[in-house]
Amino acid sequence: MLKLNGIVKNYVMGGTTVEALKGIDIEFRRSEFVAVLGPSGCGKTTLLNIIGGLDRYTSGDLIVDGVSTKEYKDADWDIYRNKAIGFVFQTYNLIPHQTVLSNVELALTLSGVSQGERKKRAREALERVGLGDQLNKKPNQMSGGQMQRVAIARALINNPEILLADEPTGALDTETSVQIMEILKEIARDRLVIMVTHNPELAERYATRTILLLDGRVTDDSNPARADRPTGKTGKTGKLKESKNRKQPLSLLTALSLSMNNLLTKKARTILTGFAGSIGIIGIALILSLSSGMQAYIAGIERDTVTSYPLTIQSTSVDIAAMLSTMAGMRDSGEPHDMDRVYSKDVMTGMVASISEKMNSNDLAAFKTFLEKDGVLGAYTNEIQYQYDTPLYIYKADTANGPVRLHPSTITESMMPSGGMGASPMGSMMTDQSSTWQRLLDNSEVLKAQYDVLAGRLPTAWNEVVIIVDDHNEITDYSLYSLGLKDAAELRQLMLDAQAGKTSEVERSVYTYDELMGLTFKLVASTDMFESSGGGWVDHSTDDAFMAKVVDSAPEIKVTGILRQVEQSGMSGSNGAVGYTAGLMDHLLDTVNQSDIVKAQTANAELDVFTGKPFQSARAGAMPDISSLSAAQQAQFASLTAEQIAAVTNAQEAFSSSATYDDNLRKLGAADADHPSAIRIYPKDFASKGVITDTIRDYNKQMKADGNDEQVIEYTDMTGLLMSSVDGVISGISSVLIAFVAISLVVSSIMIGIITYISVLERTKEIGVLRSIGASKGDISRVFNAETLIVGFVAGALGIGITLLLCIPANAIIAALSGIKGAAQLPVTGAVTLILVSMALTFIAGLIPARMAAKKDPVVALRTE
Repeated sequence: MLKLNGIVKNYVMGGTTVEALKGIDIEFRRSEFVAVLGPSGCGKTTLLNIIGGLDRYTSGDLIVDGVSTKEYKDADWDIYRNKAIGFVFQTYNLIPHQTVLSNVELALTLSGVSQGERKKRAREALERVGLGDQLNKKPNQMSGGQMQRVAIARALINNPEILLADEPTGALDTETSVQIMEILKEIARDRLVIMVTHNPELAERYATRTILLLDGRVTDDSNPARADRPTGKTGKTGKLKESKNRKQPLSLLTALSLSMNNLLTKKARTILTGFAGSIGIIGIALILSLSSGMQAYIAGIERDTVTSYPLTIQSTSVDIAAMLSTMAGMRDSGEPHDMDRVYSKDVMTGMVASISEKMNSNDLAAFKTFLEKDGVLGAYTNEIQYQYDTPLYIYKADTANGPVRLHPSTITESMMPSGGMGASPMGSMMTDQSSTWQRLLDNSEVLKAQYDVLAGRLPTAWNEVVIIVDDHNEITDYSLYSLGLKDAAELRQLMLDAQAGKTSEVERSVYTYDELMGLTFKLVASTDMFESSGGGWVDHSTDDAFMAKVVDSAPEIKVTGILRQVEQSGMSGSNGAVGYTAGLMDHLLDTVNQSDIVKAQTANAELDVFTGKPFQSARAGAMPDISSLSAAQQAQFASLTAEQIAAVTNAQEAFSSSATYDDNLRKLGAADADHPSAIRIYPKDFASKGVITDTIRDYNKQMKADGNDEQVIEYTDMTGLLMSSVDGVISGISSVLIAFVAISLVVSSIMIGIITYISVLERTKEIGVLRSIGASKGDISRVFNAETLIVGFVAGALGIGITLLLCIPANAIIAALSGIKGAAQLPVTGAVTLILVSMALTFIAGLIPARMAAKKDPVVALRTE
């Protein structure tokens, strides 16, 4: 079954060639116990290594089952060692960090045997050598004889045809040696056993055949074999090349197990290496946490901003961004001039000119038609609101002390006893921000996400409203005055006391939910303030007696619920507001449009409904129309001087109305549902807002392409510009910081590569053992690649764990300094990605050491101590 034909093995050492074997011709039987004897250096171990496929012959041929091995590749030799050969070494060569059971079943793993079958066969092999009760021990917990039995069990586990034993009793006492020899003798009954030994007594006692070697040649053979069968042709058609016998590559799980057990024997070094490798991960993870947290914070602001401050398109708008850009250029000096005088700089006139240039009129009727066509923005908006110039007048239901208008609020005027601040910019700002009545989104899901219902329910009918408090269940005193819960006279007195230098203490007010839900209001249409009289209509809005009657007969508005703003929702009006539905404005618009005064005005567009006279057809100072005069009157008029003509014109103007049809409708609050004065678009999120702005840009391009430039929509998205720039700055800074910190990752990777190389040196003998039982070069690389992956995982996991711990004080500090909560948030995907990056970098760093390990000569590796 095994034949050596003229085997020659030469070693090149420096410039000298050493002949270890000089033409060995031996043929072995299928089952016999062969002892190879000879002095040290005669080539015994070299012969054994060549037979076992650990070493390659220089010339000659090794024939196995009639098949020449001359054309064997590395993979063929791996299969040969795994399937046909079992090694028993003098120094046992067990893997120290594996259990006895794992050592034995390792060869089966390389053979592709299932886990259950591996363990079963490994137990049987150990029981055969008398170690059935030592399965979970480590090699260092056993005696020499026990370890040698483990080595024999490992050699037999794959049921090899050939067992090679290199000085199996060399390190054992006499009694143990006899036990080992008895086991080998038993094994030789059904397979070929070739043993190298220095002990001729053991050879004579147990071997069935003795071969003597001297200086690389066979000098004696006690029982030469005759050919049991023809050697056959050379080639690769033997059973070892059959697909069913092909060796399986070492699985990643097994490689990980081998490396994990090795690393666990060096826990301190593994943890220190992992910590060193984690420093770069910690740096990047902290930056990523801060970046992610701040972007989440910005995203929250963006989300709340698009809800509280929607994209608004006015019928007349100013391109603020372009105007600011133009005004910024005004800082630079104009034309050069001498420095001996002071020159004027056109700032105010330039500002006025800039505003005039950037003023745009939007055709909202056409744009409304576009929006409603096929619901073009439906998937990206929570709601699209159309606003009209119809004023919302809300009065206190109780008129016992006269009519009290709550909206639009009169608080600012009432607290300014002499005009003072009311006419100032501050007063104007306060007036602009005084609206406590706000339209709710017609989207229950969004409302539920932004508010908690404290009492009652959300409004469903047009005449139902809710009162909104902030996240602390508080409502501003300004809102209380505006809602009629406090007397505005108190505020006026506080202002008088303040001007007089007096300090007044105000008691804090507390209201139950029932008290607030008991409030009622009256909705007054602007057209109800006019009364027909003498062919015209008279405005009675300042007549308290008249307005009291109007308020008493006006429809009632009821409070159906109390809402609390969800913490950090960012909603406007969070300090107290009344929320009403779209139905209220629809009802009001319909009431105004169906009123008698509006019908009277729309029935005759030429007649001023207030004066009962036609609208003027000429402007003051223009030549009056004299076509209706007689020829004599026209001649008389032509003789007038310019001053006389102006006097006539002004006299005519005094008896005619300066109003227009559109002015009157605007004064009455009438509006066409198809012609909104403003459109408010509430995006679902900031990304949706981007889609909406893109849609508007596409609409504008189409209008320009169709030649409808007057229908181009102009708007300013200052929130989007601000948030995008902030987000860009954070992303840019994060990228730069990560790039700097990434240098430490490179350094860590180099260090881990060095550590892996040290591990290769430490595990050199293990490499030889694995190769002897059939592990391929790829298997060896896989073992060390698995080790680098484990180290990379440990480094990444340590980095993420430490980062999460550091985020706790970081969040506390940032919250204390800025009030921003959760500023450092490491995203799960980021954490997983960083661990994978750590593993990838350590894997790359370990490729060269792993390749070096794979290229090690198994014979040299086995001799390493």
